[in-house]
Amino acid sequence: MPAPPKLNQRDSDLWSEYSSFDSTPRYPSGTRSSLATISAGKILFSFDARDFPFLTADYPDSEDEEEKPGLKKKKRPKKPIVGCNPLSPRGCGNVLSLFLTIGGLVSLFVLYPVISFLNRTAASTLGGYNIGGINASGQIPEIRGNYGLIDLDTPKDAYTMRSWRDPSVRMNLVFSDEFNEEGRSFYPGDDPYWEAVDLHYWATGNLEWYDPKAVTTQGGALVVTLSQKATHGLNYEGGMITSWNKFCFTGGYIEASVMMPGVNNILGLWPAVWTMGNLGRAGYGATLEGVWPYTYDSCDVGTAPNQTINGLPLAAAQTDGGGPLSYLPGQKLSRCTCNGEDHPGPKHPDGTFVGRAAPEIDIFEAQIDARTLVGEVSQSAQWAPFNADYHWNDTPDNLIISNTITSKQNTYIGGLTQQATSVVTQTDQNCYERGTGCFSVYGFEYKPGFDNAYISWISNDAVAWTMLSGGLGPDADVQISARPVSQEPMYIIVNLGMSRSFGTVDLAHIPFPVHMRLDYIRVYQPSNAINVGCNPKNFPTTKYIRDHIQAYTNPNLTTWVDDYRKPWPKNSLIDQC
Repeated sequence: MPAPPKLNQRDSDLWSEYSSFDSTPRYPSGTRSSLATISAGKILFSFDARDFPFLTADYPDSEDEEEKPGLKKKKRPKKPIVGCNPLSPRGCGNVLSLFLTIGGLVSLFVLYPVISFLNRTAASTLGGYNIGGINASGQIPEIRGNYGLIDLDTPKDAYTMRSWRDPSVRMNLVFSDEFNEEGRSFYPGDDPYWEAVDLHYWATGNLEWYDPKAVTTQGGALVVTLSQKATHGLNYEGGMITSWNKFCFTGGYIEASVMMPGVNNILGLWPAVWTMGNLGRAGYGATLEGVWPYTYDSCDVGTAPNQTINGLPLAAAQTDGGGPLSYLPGQKLSRCTCNGEDHPGPKHPDGTFVGRAAPEIDIFEAQIDARTLVGEVSQSAQWAPFNADYHWNDTPDNLIISNTITSKQNTYIGGLTQQATSVVTQTDQNCYERGTGCFSVYGFEYKPGFDNAYISWISNDAVAWTMLSGGLGPDADVQISARPVSQEPMYIIVNLGMSRSFGTVDLAHIPFPVHMRLDYIRVYQPSNAINVGCNPKNFPTTKYIRDHIQAYTNPNLTTWVDDYRKPWPKNSLIDQC
């Protein structure tokens, strides 16, 4: 697979870390401890029982000294010193109290910390930017103001919803951003959950440079601007923000309320809201090589470069077009990875690694139909390894389109670097920047895994289509196994750009500058399946990202071996472990 071209110059500030230290005095100026107010003339007494003989047991009782007429003086036996008799009830009580006090102190300061440490649960970052971005402990800080996972401006009636797939399932809001605060900045370090990129998205041949200043909030919406502007050797400037390594979720439903940019009948704009597995960072090519768009947990030829070993199977080695089925370099973090090789884990009970990757599920990519000049959205998932001829099992049991008048199966089903399951749906033609200014709701609901897994896409606040996991089952022609619906922690991406690889770009008629607006983004999950965070136990990412932080923070590194200069993990089917 030929290496993508490298860029020579970047003006971006690739990475920044912020830490804060509270140097505020514990007490306000002029305040003194109450101990400091004691007068120097006060007398402090030192008590000694010997100075007061009437308090000792040997001091004679007045009755012993009193002479009584007619009676012979009797010497009274000395009273025992009760405090010194360990067998008396009072002595036993004192000893018992002492032991209980000592035992309590030992339990509090010795046993409790030990037990707490042994039974501790790893602190959740809740999707926090836990590698040098938010705070030293990796936790999302408790910031005064509206910075929780759930936006305080989210209406209370939006805190719960019913599953689109099964209305009997109640789903709870786990994340929201209403974008109501005016003038937010998304430069690195400025926001707890979002960060704007500063790079050229070369992988899809985009015509613009993504700059953080092209993304802000205005009038209660997130605003992403695409303008005609010379910058970094390109003629256009767009914007992209992501929640990579800050907020991720696994399973559930995500929706965005969107006003499309420009007009509904001019070709060329490429607005998108989509998700990707946290092990791949969009725009950072080295991190994507061998992980995007895989979603695979089997050890077979599907993990090999070009999906072939020694020229087999034939259906993958040579297609009807005369070339190979796949140009992918193989699954880098596969179930076939040899023990001792670089892999984020975890392992299956049989000792093999869990296959890891960076799958992609799109909420939408918007386009204009070149024939009808009607606005549409393609709602897709990308897959690897590929079916023979990229044809998934799209039977009526696995492909369910709700309205065949407004929605149709996408004619694009795949190519050398991805396979797609996709349906195209007409948008609300009013909800464009140059239209009436309305917003339309798009989203997808999904259940991860193999059995009974699915993805249902929402367009215009209604189900557009559903894909069931049976459609991505085993394929004997190319000798691959089933591909699961993404089980990886997924982060959110919002971008507005242009690329001729996506379709015709009518530069002469696009009314620059154009703006995509998002009223809100919300994420829901079933109450019995809450899974929020970028480092879940069964699909960890933190250590692997930390170990390869240079690749994840330098967009100039476009390939893993040639640019980043790290070895490709050995595959037990190809290499000698």
